[in-house]
This record gives sequence, C-alpha cells and structure tokens, in this order.
Amino acid sequence: MKVLSLCALVSLVSRCTATIYENGHERETHFVNTRIPSLGTNDTEWTTYGPNATELSYKGRWDDKHISWWAAPGLKFAFTGESVAITFGPHTTNTVLVAYRTAGLDWQLSNITTNATHQFVSPSTPGLNATLPSQLPLTFELRVTNWAYGVQINAVHLAKGEKLIKVPEFSRRIEFIGDSLQSGYGAVYEALSGFGYTVGAGLGSTEFSITAYPGICLHDANCWGNPRGQTYQFFRTSDTSPRAAALYNSTPPLYDFSSQPTKTDLVIIMIGTNDNNTANPVRGDSYYRSYLSFVPELHTTFPSADIVIMNLWGNFVRQGNTWVQQPKFIDEIRKVYDVLKGEGYPVHFFDTKGILQHNDMGPTFHPTDAGHLKIAAHLIRWINVMFGWELDATGPEVQHETTYWNDQVNY
Repeated sequence: MKVLSLCALVSLVSRCTATIYENGHERETHFVNTRIPSLGTNDTEWTTYGPNATELSYKGRWDDKHISWWAAPGLKFAFTGESVAITFGPHTTNTVLVAYRTAGLDWQLSNITTNATHQFVSPSTPGLNATLPSQLPLTFELRVTNWAYGVQINAVHLAKGEKLIKVPEFSRRIEFIGDSLQSGYGAVYEALSGFGYTVGAGLGSTEFSITAYPGICLHDANCWGNPRGQTYQFFRTSDTSPRAAALYNSTPPLYDFSSQPTKTDLVIIMIGTNDNNTANPVRGDSYYRSYLSFVPELHTTFPSADIVIMNLWGNFVRQGNTWVQQPKFIDEIRKVYDVLKGEGYPVHFFDTKGILQHNDMGPTFHPTDAGHLKIAAHLIRWINVMFGWELDATGPEVQHETTYWNDQVNY
C-alpha cells in the first residue's frame, strides 16, 4: 500500500499507523513493528534455516531467488518453540505490508524493511500461552497483502535448538487468473481483502494462487502500463510490476508449473475489463480470439482441471431514479463458453449478474470489502454445489477486520 510509507518514519515505536479510509472516514490501524536487530549467521540465540529449507511451503508464485510475485503470495510452516523471525532480502519492497498469524489466531499486520530481520512470534505473542497440547506444533503463515510489492526470503530463524516442520499440502487446488478485480485493487487490505483470496481461503483445505494484476489485459497488448497481456504473462513467473521489469527486463522466466506440489483442480478466470476500455488498443474480436486460444493452453497446462469462466459485471450508472449495471463483453464471453464447452474437457460458466449492486462498488469502480465478500460467498457456494467441495473453513478468520456491528439497538 502506498499509504503505508508513514510507518518507515516511525520504526522505533511499537506500532505503526497508516491512513486507510472506510466509507470516507479515516480508519484506525494497528500495524505491529516487528523489526529487530539483524542476526548474524552464527548467532547463538537462534537456529537458522535457509530459504530453500524443505520444511518451508511457498504459496502462490515465487522465483528461484525466493522473491514473491503476483497477488497474496505466502509462506507457511510449522515450528517448535515460541519464537519465529524472518530475514528479508534486498529484493523486498521497503515498507511492504504483510499479514501474518500463528495457528488459528487472527491476522496481524506489519510493514517490512528491506534487508532486515522481523520477529513475528515471541513468548509474549497474544494467545500463544493458551495453546493446548493437542494444538502443537504451531503453524505460522505469512501473506503479502499487495499485488505489486513483494518480499524476498533470506532466512527463517527459530529459538535455539528448535526445528521447522513441514505442513502437509491440501489435496485440492485453485488457480485464479485475472486483473485488478481478482487482486483486490481498492479493497482495504488489497489482495488479502479480494474475492480471489477470500474464495481460496474461505473454502478451507485448499491451495490456491492468484495470478492477477491491476490494469492487465487478457489480449497480449500494453494496457495501463502492463507491457504484456495474460495470454503471455500468466505463463511467466513474475508479474508486470516495475520491480519485475527492473529485475528481469523484458524476459521474465517461464514458470515451472511442475513445482506446484498439488495438481490444479479448478482454474477460475475473470478478465477483460481492461480490454474493454477505450484507453487500451483492444477490440472485441481480438479479445474473443485471445480467450479462445488462452483456455486450451490452460487445459494443456492443467489437464485435470475444470475451467470456470466468469462474466464481467462492469460498472453501475445512474439512469433517472435508479442504478443500472453495465456488464462488459457479454456476447464475446458467452460465445467463448459456447464454443469451448464442446471441446471435450470441462468448461463452466459462472454468471455474476445480480450479485453486486451499485453501493458494492468503491470510488475507484472496484468492489468494496463487502462487494468482494458477496462475490466470494456466491462463488464458494457454487463450487460447493457444483463440485461437491466441502466447506472446511470453520473458525479462523479469512478477511481481516470485517466485524462491523451496531451498538445501538433502540432508535
């Protein structure tokens, strides 16, 4: 979040604050200052693991330098003891906001400093002293909240003599493909508040990647500063961010899909809003042809996956005394589905019509947190009914800080 730069100026205090607006009012934030003095390689107070330790599970897209890309990438592992710290490398975006949690406790948020060590778990971590013996060993999870910024993992540190433990992968997996709508642009905690993350985490027992970036087109064209479209970029490890361009220039590496330990069961695509914009050089027929060629490539990449095509809800405009939805590429997307559903592999259509109303959209024409939750709730239930997936997220929070309520019951 660009609004988080204030935290870099107050790194000596225990909490960082930033300006997030909620319904036009400044929202109070509590970002924990987790930075500690850097640890030497021979520090006697810690046991240190390298970033390629087999006990570490990287979620989403990461490259061979352990740099994160795209939306809401994460890191997960179990550990013994009561201390966890991570050293972040030079390719970490300074002040990038990450969410982290231990076991089933709520997310906490912290701004990360480039080339620094941050301690996320200590004996004083709230709730840690309430851990039951049956809940050991504890798990630790970290997610980058943004879609353009990222971290580089240099080392993971535990208390002296303690050990990392591999967390088993879930047996089902979803690949989300999209643009700003999938990646949570304009939501309070960005990718962590977006419907892609909310579906993946809200189903429970599901691995997922969100290969989405604001402004990107499906068609391979320069759209809103993204030099390539998803028909090209999806198959690359890195996204189209300025930091990716600085590291890889115009030759981002191909992504090794075989590195994913769990086969992909669902591919959920919602993209085209940027193609359908006069600011970008894409026509409806180009979008249609690109979609028709893109899905077969996805089937080749994920041969056992069901592919879900979502239509585009568009924006809402006022007409007279009401609001009217203006969906985009209605005919093109429907034609893509009608052609591909007869190709011999499972292709499905998820209709977003009627899920959102005009007040579910924020000032940037993207869903609010409530809008993302509505989309996610409908899609989760559809997946449950269509594919028989059990809903296993039955306790720990998914979206952070959405417990709004009325404390006045009499008016």
